[in-house]
Amino acid sequence: MTEHTKGRREEWLAARIALLAEEKELTRRSDELALKRQALPWVSVEKDYRFETEDGTRTLAELFDGCSQLLIYHFMFGPTVEGWPEAGCPGCSYTADSLDGAVAHLPPRGVTFVAVSRAPLENLRAYKRRMGWGFPWVSAAESDFNLDFAVFTEEQRKAGTGFNFGTPKHAEEIDLRRDELHGLSAFAREDGVVYHTYSCYDRGTDVLNATWQLLDRTPKGRGDDPEGWPRRHDQYE
Repeated sequence: MTEHTKGRREEWLAARIALLAEEKELTRRSDELALKRQALPWVSVEKDYRFETEDGTRTLAELFDGCSQLLIYHFMFGPTVEGWPEAGCPGCSYTADSLDGAVAHLPPRGVTFVAVSRAPLENLRAYKRRMGWGFPWVSAAESDFNLDFAVFTEEQRKAGTGFNFGTPKHAEEIDLRRDELHGLSAFAREDGVVYHTYSCYDRGTDVLNATWQLLDRTPKGRGDDPEGWPRRHDQYE
């Protein structure tokens, strides 16, 4: 945790103005990175993925629901996740609380949002009711969808490794043929063809969580991450 000093208003103002220059530079850099994300090559999705939804079995193309863009949150909910089979991952649930309000504003921009998990649809529906979320949530069931969009080479698929583009973290303990890790993937649909355009994982999804962003602006920040926090929102005392 950062060590805090005490000072006068004039000292605070001088330090805050200096910090503002760095924040503005970060904002400009973030805008530049957004343009680079949008400039990534589009890769056509050849595999025929099927999902169980509240309206029956749907293809990946049908998940777009009339929009030209699709965002999918890979929500950890499977046999290796804490809370199985009644509850999804606490961390994903923490992020989903932020996403639930935000996604209502996406369709007017031509974007559909869907969460995807490997758990059966009935488990997803029960947990969604418990949490009070409204976003669409579908089951990838026995398909390789979450695996295929967590690793990107045939060798990585066979080994179940390579999460987050081969970064060393988790490499020794995670087998994505068995486990799930969270992430966000973007797709586009043009002339009847579905394309994969972007994915991010691990700390790359921090910006999806409004609570992290609020805590980053408090004097003690995110704290020391004590055991048992964050929790599902109905588990706080």
